[in-house]
Order: sequence, then structure tokens, then C-alpha cells
Amino acid sequence: MAITRRVAVVAALATASILALSACAQSSGTSTGAAESSTATAASAPLPAPFDGSPVKVALVRQSGAGDFFTSWGAGAAAQAKAANIDLQVTDARNDNAKQASDLEQAIAAKPAAIIIDHGQTDTIQPLVTKAVAAGIPVVIYDLALTDTTGVITTSQSDASMAQGVLDQLVKDVGDGAKVGYVSATGFAPLDRRAAVWNQYVKDHNLNVVFSTGKVTESTATDNIPLVDAALKQNPDVQAIFAPYDEITKGTVQAVIQNNLQSKVKVYGIDISNADLEVITAPDSPWVATSATDPAAVGAAVVRTLALSLAGQLGKTDVQFPAKTITQQFLADNNVTNVAELRVAEPSLKLDDVVVADWLPAVSE
Repeated sequence: MAITRRVAVVAALATASILALSACAQSSGTSTGAAESSTATAASAPLPAPFDGSPVKVALVRQSGAGDFFTSWGAGAAAQAKAANIDLQVTDARNDNAKQASDLEQAIAAKPAAIIIDHGQTDTIQPLVTKAVAAGIPVVIYDLALTDTTGVITTSQSDASMAQGVLDQLVKDVGDGAKVGYVSATGFAPLDRRAAVWNQYVKDHNLNVVFSTGKVTESTATDNIPLVDAALKQNPDVQAIFAPYDEITKGTVQAVIQNNLQSKVKVYGIDISNADLEVITAPDSPWVATSATDPAAVGAAVVRTLALSLAGQLGKTDVQFPAKTITQQFLADNNVTNVAELRVAEPSLKLDDVVVADWLPAVSE
């Protein structure tokens, strides 16, 4: 690969890292703002109770808002909340599980109209969810595994279909019996669900897993580089790597480039953001496919789920948001370089027909 092309991928990764670090520097205080580009389609009906009076106070308790994906998710949630007359009180535990439990405890004590919990560890969050439900506070969770969901509305990306879509592409590209690597972590609901699919594909397609590594931290992309670097030095003949979380994927891509294996090793991720697209579309990038939802659209859809529930119009207790598999070739064919262009090329990512009402249309950017 030409030096200039290698520099292009490295530059894209550097930009992605700066965005992630900027997200890490966010405060965890109250926030009701949204991305300036976020707007809401005009509603065709007036807001129903309880949204037709003073702003409805809702607590959003996040395990972490760090990283480009989670920043976009939060912006989408804030934009949708504003459109629905919700006063969204946001706390960010920055991957500190004890702090998230404390944040949730304080949210329960404040007696909001409802609580949204974004990710978290089962053992620390389950007792408090039970406490919130017992106190009569409606609870919506996103990508959080609970042992008891009584009285809780669950929401998530369709992690099984996300993993299936990108792993179908992996098998198509490298074939059965290929030497593969796996970079992920355990104890996180979406990653555990994706892992179950990965294990089945390994079995069904006789994939030769030559290494498994990875972790989630406050600086996930950076902290996975040395782990994957060491694995690649021991297994330079690996053909493909599945790294099912975009911050992990970016660290994996950097390690592949450091080992000058970008022409030999294909990387498959999950999630999408502007920073991710810059990495995927860089010349000769090893990141060849990802399966994703639009994080801003998902954050907005979680808030709509809560709003419909409070208005007595939801009618279900589980909502999943469909994903699309996006290949490097698709992006090139459609001249896509950012999420706004991706929404045009793949309009279903907007989720503008999911958990909506005449008084509650989806926000758009």
C-alpha cells in the first residue's frame, strides 16, 4: 500500500480518537441540549397528557456517554425530548458502575415522571430497577440485561441481526474454515448477545479462531490497540477479525495498520458514526463492513418509546430497532462519507416509522 494511503487511514483514526476523547471530557451534569443540526418534523396533532402542560421531568441514567456513537445517541435523545416537552435530566457515570448505581439511586429519590437507563451492569442496576418499579416510577431500559423485567419496558438494537448481517459478510468474503480473530468483552448486554451469534457462526462455518482478546474501558479504542497488536504479532496469518463495537473496531484497525497487515486482514465491526465512516472510507482501510443503526435515531426512538408509554399509547413492553449491514463497497458506490449522506442512501436508518404518533414524529438531522 502506498504511504499516502496508509497515512489516510491513520489520519482518519486520529480524528476518531479526538472525537472519542472529546466525548470523554463531557461533564455528567444535567443536560437538555441537543446537536444544533437536530430538528423535529412538525407534529400533526397536539401533545396529549402528561405532555400538554409543564415539561415532564425524566431522568436519563447513562453508564457512559463517551465515544462518537454514544454522543450521537445522547444528542438524538435530547432532541426528541425537547420535541415532546420532556425535561431530560442526564447523568453520565463514565463507565463507573458504582457511580451509575449512585446516579440511579438519586434519580429514584428525586421521583421523576420516569427513568431511562442506558446500558449498565446487571448486578448493580437490577436491585435499583426493582426499587424504582416498586416506587411506581416507569422505567425504560436500553441495551441492559436484567434478571427481572417486571414493570419495565425494554429497548435495544437487534443485536442478533446486527451480528448475523456482518458475519454473513465475513463468511462470504473469507469462506468457511478461515483463520479469524475476535476482539470484544463480556458483561455488557449487547456484546454478550453478539457473542452468542459469533459462537454459533464459528461452529457452523468451522472458523479457526486463532485469538480472542479485548476490553471496554473509558478509552476503549486506545486501550485495545496493544491487545490486538500482540495478537497479530503472534498470528500474522489471520484473515479476518470480528470486533463488534465501533470503539473496539477502531482500535483493531489501528493495530492492523501498525502491523502493516491492512492488505491481508479484513476487519468487521458493529455501529456507525461520522468518525467510523471516515475510517471505513479511508483508502485501503481494512474495515470492510459494519452492521449498524443510526445512533441519533436510536436515542430519539428510546425517548419516543417512553413518551408513548406515559401517554398510554405504547401497547408493548419490548421494542427493538432494526439494523442494516453497511459495506465499504456500498459506501463507495453511493459516495457516502458521513451519517447524513448515509441516511439518504439508506433511509430506513432514520427509524421514522418506529414508535411514532401523529403528535410524536421522529426527530431528524
